[in-house]
Amino acid sequence: MRNKEMLLIPGPTPVVDEIYDALASETRGHTDPRFVAIYKNALKQTKELFQTDGEVFVVAGSGTLAMEMAIVNTVGKDEKLLVISHGYFGDRFTPLAKAFGIEVEVLQAEWGKQVDVVAVEDKLAEGGFKAVTITHADTSTGVVSDLDTLVPVIKRAGALVILDGVVATAALDENMSKEYGDPSYQLDVVLTGSQKAIGIPPGLAIIAFNQTALKAREALDIIPAYYSDIYNWIPIMKDPGKYFATPPVNLIYAYDVAMKIVLDEGIAKREARHIAYGRAVRAALSEYGMTALAEEAVAAPTLSCVLYPEGIEDAMFRAKLAEKGVIVAGSLAHLAGKAFRIGHMGNTTVEMLEEAVKLIGETLKELGHEVNIRAAVSRLKEELLVAIK
Repeated sequence: MRNKEMLLIPGPTPVVDEIYDALASETRGHTDPRFVAIYKNALKQTKELFQTDGEVFVVAGSGTLAMEMAIVNTVGKDEKLLVISHGYFGDRFTPLAKAFGIEVEVLQAEWGKQVDVVAVEDKLAEGGFKAVTITHADTSTGVVSDLDTLVPVIKRAGALVILDGVVATAALDENMSKEYGDPSYQLDVVLTGSQKAIGIPPGLAIIAFNQTALKAREALDIIPAYYSDIYNWIPIMKDPGKYFATPPVNLIYAYDVAMKIVLDEGIAKREARHIAYGRAVRAALSEYGMTALAEEAVAAPTLSCVLYPEGIEDAMFRAKLAEKGVIVAGSLAHLAGKAFRIGHMGNTTVEMLEEAVKLIGETLKELGHEVNIRAAVSRLKEELLVAIK
């Protein structure tokens, strides 16, 4: 890769040379048949990724726009939305939905833990919920959701399942044709952004609706949105040669290449790789006296929120590590200064993770924390070897 630094934050993530080359391709008009063909292929690959019988949307924007599109096209004013939150980004659904006059209730887990499924079942038993949001993996806490448990509970209650896959899509299985115990128990909406496990720069909002979710949009008739209204985008997604709003041409080039990389590797292999990376990184860092916020049983494969050992000053640690070419992220809310977040997703490689573990150890030593770098690197390799077997 031509990257000069290892960008190991929860997103953006490292970009491979093929994607940089696509970004650097000549910009063409958005109705140029050559670009239209690429856009069509990108959309076709997106449908293949999600395995949906509905519609997919790939538009200029961010994961936040995708969240808005998911909510405003399925839940109407004064209708009820239940938010299952495992951290900061689950919480964001609340102000977003309230902006459209939607009645919101939240089930919020202690940071580092999952929401109790019994609490979800009890809340849904109160009735009247149009949809439920699940954050597949929360970027703030490194907690992954248990879809096998949650989806059936939600569908039995007659609600739509809206999955925030921003830090999970293309790393974890989000097959919208999968049946969770019953043919009608499926994911209805999956939303994501381009800069996480997909591995291209920020700038694309990506969202998929199944037929049930499309019927929910139809039932709403007019919605309080224009750019976010999927009815304005469906004609474009069916024929990208038509115009509604100018697409980000070069990002679509890059996305098309990224989708090919993802599908060539295969979701099953990618999921296994990400699970192995996450476990190995957390195990290696534990050799330094660092503890993951999320216990292994609920830890996300794509990123980890890691608590510092006693006496490490957050800003200084991250600054010194950055000088060595490794960029990690600070933590949010009440964990700010107490932990850092490290991404291990997308185009990240074993070699990058090994070098990062080594340099994290060197940085800790510089800050007066005695560590065994060789033991940490060996632990990383051992965990990866076990995963390969």
